[in-house]
Amino acid sequence: MALLCALLAACGGGPVRRVSEPAASIQQLTVRADGAWSVDLRINNFSSIPMRFDRVSLALTVGSESAGTLLGQPAIEIGPESADVVTLSLTPTSGARIVLADALASHRSITYTLKGNVDATPDEERLRNFDIDRSSSLTPAPGLPGVLR
Repeated sequence: MALLCALLAACGGGPVRRVSEPAASIQQLTVRADGAWSVDLRINNFSSIPMRFDRVSLALTVGSESAGTLLGQPAIEIGPESADVVTLSLTPTSGARIVLADALASHRSITYTLKGNVDATPDEERLRNFDIDRSSSLTPAPGLPGVLR
């Protein structure tokens, strides 16, 4: 009887497949010579299984100014409990350009907010839409003009 219970317990499942909400944040923002921004977006997969990230649509606010929407189709697979970075371009609004230029000129941090969603497919499952609402701050990188981290 004990042997039967041990065999049933051994067949009981395998690793847990947990799908968790991913997160997104700005790892680096670079103001390019043409005035557009290059945004290195860090995507965290907190799931216990790999996920393929197919679409990003995030409204970006810097300070109190709407900068525009980060749109992209990264088409990357991120392993379980891992992260990766995708680079997206943005032509910001004039108000956001001014606010960011002021932060860079005065060498001070600036807050930002990302609101929107990412589409991801957990390993061998159907596409899912995840809401993102993240607030944080960026600080000018010493010795790197036009770069905030």
